[in-house]
Amino acid sequence: MEQRLEWAGYRARAMGENLAMGQPDVVSAVKAWMKSPSHCANIMLPVFTQMGASCVMDRAGRRYWSLVLAAPY
Repeated sequence: MEQRLEWAGYRARAMGENLAMGQPDVVSAVKAWMKSPSHCANIMLPVFTQMGASCVMDRAGRRYWSLVLAAPY
């Protein structure tokens, strides 16, 4: 994740990431993260002030979700 942020030109003083697989839509992915104590704690960290999300689908139709949490310098 750190390399991806650097490649995008984003300089972060703090960063975190939540991943999920298989949820059919964004609402389901967020609900899964919020039900997971470690993922929810990551989202709730006050140090993070910005976020970016993405979803990709493989050839079998499985969805992979990523939530990057960060704070810039």
